[in-house]
Amino acid sequence: MCATVDDDLDPGPSSPRLTAEEESADPRPHHRPSGGAPPPGGGGWATRRARSELRRLARDWAWQAHAGQVAPAGDWTTWVVLGGRGGGKTRAGAEWVADRAAEVGRIALVGQSLHDVREVMIEGPSGLRALPRYAGGGRPRWEASRRRLVWPGGAVGLVFSAEDPEALRGPQFGAAWADEWCAWRRPGETLALLRMGLRLGDRPRLTVTTTPKPLAALRRLLKEPGAARTDLPTRINAANLSAGFVEGLEAVYGGTRLAAQELDGQVVDGDGALFTHAMIAAARAAGAEAPRCDRVVVAVDPPCSEGGDACGIVVVGRSGGVAHVLADRSAAGLSPQAWGARAARAAREFGARRIVAEANQGGRMVEAVLRAAGAPCPVRLVHARYGKRVRAEPVAALYEQGRVVHRGDFPELEEELLGLGCDGAGSPDRADALVWAVTELLVDGGSGVGPRVRFV
Repeated sequence: MCATVDDDLDPGPSSPRLTAEEESADPRPHHRPSGGAPPPGGGGWATRRARSELRRLARDWAWQAHAGQVAPAGDWTTWVVLGGRGGGKTRAGAEWVADRAAEVGRIALVGQSLHDVREVMIEGPSGLRALPRYAGGGRPRWEASRRRLVWPGGAVGLVFSAEDPEALRGPQFGAAWADEWCAWRRPGETLALLRMGLRLGDRPRLTVTTTPKPLAALRRLLKEPGAARTDLPTRINAANLSAGFVEGLEAVYGGTRLAAQELDGQVVDGDGALFTHAMIAAARAAGAEAPRCDRVVVAVDPPCSEGGDACGIVVVGRSGGVAHVLADRSAAGLSPQAWGARAARAAREFGARRIVAEANQGGRMVEAVLRAAGAPCPVRLVHARYGKRVRAEPVAALYEQGRVVHRGDFPELEEELLGLGCDGAGSPDRADALVWAVTELLVDGGSGVGPRVRFV
């Protein structure tokens, strides 16, 4: 399948059209079926029908879209589309708004500036008025004097600039699209005002399309219970970009922090981060196949309350002085019985010799929950006497030495690691669990292997 192009890039040729000559005749010989009449319109009927089908498919977003450009299933309230340059973010947002225009009456369209809303979100090559679905009619009209987009069915898209967040006070909407949110001057505060206006209809929803930046506001947004996320790296849409565009940029910037953010659409490390993108990339490079481990532990970072933060559950094994991250079974919204059972299952699945659980929240109750859930191995309670950053520093040193590797795809865990040490990074439940596991294997229980830290 192919996707369409983002922002300022050419969306490619339009749907094929038949010439008058093609409409009237088929240049190929045709044969009349025995005993039957010719198809309506003569021998060109099959050609015309095939090309008509191509025109229809060219307007069918479900046929064209990549998985990351389609709104996820489920009862989410905010859909966050993170993508690289030219990954198809704008087209995804525009198609979502066009679908909502058939269901809700008032839609907020918010960009970095009024110029960006009109030239990218509305009139751009992947904007609302350029959508192929409107080739047969129904295209919304732009009313510049009132700064709004009006659909023939009555839906209205109201335009706002993130430079003037106070303008969001008062109006109300049934849906909203926030484009290039990370580039806004005050993204967190402005989004809060926008959300207060989402109060029309049964299920008002918000879509955020953006190239990520290492912002605390973005990390908080991604951790919200009602947030759903999809990713659109630039290379997934390479077929719709200029020849050599992706290869040329990757040749110059490949492997750098800039490429990870602007091409891969990843949330990279920010100022003060203990873990860098280069460290995480090196940890991934070992591949998915883990060697036989001489010891495996499951680390648990319990939530403070039922239905609150996620319960961090991470499985790590040790082989030859190297820690191998085997699984991330963390989950949010679990009762104590549920996260206890989840940790016990992980311990049985990987043959863990110990469950390490933080006891700052819950004390001995944490151990009782794990034992009641059928923990198949001893449970060791650990207490955090120092802050998260101090506890994570020896583990970050091990990553820098190449002594921790990731045996699988753990995007949420990796983003939490990248946020450790950054202000406002939220509650790093997965990262906390990983720090406890690696500390158990290589720092405290590593038989002399790994950095030793003395706190004074």
